Amino acid sequence: MKRLFGTLVQPSVVINALKIALVVGTVLNVINQGEAIWGEANLRMDHALLNYLVPYCVASYSAAKHELDRQKK
Repeated sequence: MKRLFGTLVQPSVVINALKIALVVGTVLNVINQGEAIWGEANLRMDHALLNYLVPYCVASYSAAKHELDRQKK
């Protein structure tokens, strides 16, 4: 578990996960809060943040797990 957390904070993992979260989070926000973006409803900031946080977590965990599996070989 300690190795996983160490890998999660590596700059290459963090930067890659941020890039993915930016793209995927933006798409999710347009899909989930399109009315708010276009001014027809109120923007839910908690939902907007989750739309970026979830892809970040998935991407960083996947990259870290892949790196640890690669190191085992």
